Amino acid sequence: MANNEESRGLKSLFDWFANRRKSGSTSLERQEREIADGLWHKCSKCGVLAYTKDLKANQMVCVECGHHNRVDSDERIRQLIDHNTWKPLDEHLRPTDPLEFRDRKLYSDRLREMQEKIGLIDAVKTGLGQVNGLPIALGVMDFRFMGGSMGSVVGEKLTRMIEQATQRRYPVVIVCASGGARMQEGMLSLMQMAKISAALQRHRDARLLYIPVLTNPTTGGVTASFAMLGDIILAEPKATIGFAGRRVIEQTLREKLPENFQTAEDLLQHGFVDDIVPRTQLKNTLGRLIALHQPVLTTPHMVLWETMSLTSTAAE
Repeated sequence: MANNEESRGLKSLFDWFANRRKSGSTSLERQEREIADGLWHKCSKCGVLAYTKDLKANQMVCVECGHHNRVDSDERIRQLIDHNTWKPLDEHLRPTDPLEFRDRKLYSDRLREMQEKIGLIDAVKTGLGQVNGLPIALGVMDFRFMGGSMGSVVGEKLTRMIEQATQRRYPVVIVCASGGARMQEGMLSLMQMAKISAALQRHRDARLLYIPVLTNPTTGGVTASFAMLGDIILAEPKATIGFAGRRVIEQTLREKLPENFQTAEDLLQHGFVDDIVPRTQLKNTLGRLIALHQPVLTTPHMVLWETMSLTSTAAE
């Protein structure tokens, strides 16, 4: 009798552990399902799990270690531009395949796949808007579209935006995120470097402000042209900024490069970047810089007052 009770108790104990194991596996599956559904985000630097809503509220910056996760062009525009002030420019421009280029697949097929997958026509969005009530022309590169590479459409859209800004006397801000020139367009891609730079020079001749914001990564032909032509150059923390890749440079020089080579902090130390601004502070920083560089508008009352002051001084 006692043995039967012991066996029943032992069996129930085994059942209890089995049920715990089942419920544990179920909760684990549920947790994995929730993570897969995008409810949680695991930081690639510190490994901390963060609720996606909280991460987005902090502009995709890890609250634990400050790691700046990559954001798309739409999210970047929402972060920087005042609500209901964004007016996109040249949305109709579409890339073509003038060289009929083919690597592992046709360039035209690659473009179509990118457009269908991401929902963008090309790797940049341009438009006019306001930052803290001040008008600007903004260009935002999107690394998801072929690594943010600079093709003919990217160059044309940025050039037209800069020309619009010069005509309206707006400051220009370009958020850079690119692997460089787009090899599938050959020389046509490289020509965009000169075209954008020429438009920026006309903008500067008009005594107007240009601020590039260098994000991770900013490399290649973009770094070699408009990314480094700003009146004030800002960068996000830990962003990779350079021309050639680290491995290529090490193989060429046959030397081991420092760990922080081609980081925003290294460039700041050597004078290539003016300031490193966390993403959560970027909008207010841009607002202050633009406000400081606003042209002084002389009203008729000010002219009259200055004339009277000069006249009275001359009479004395």
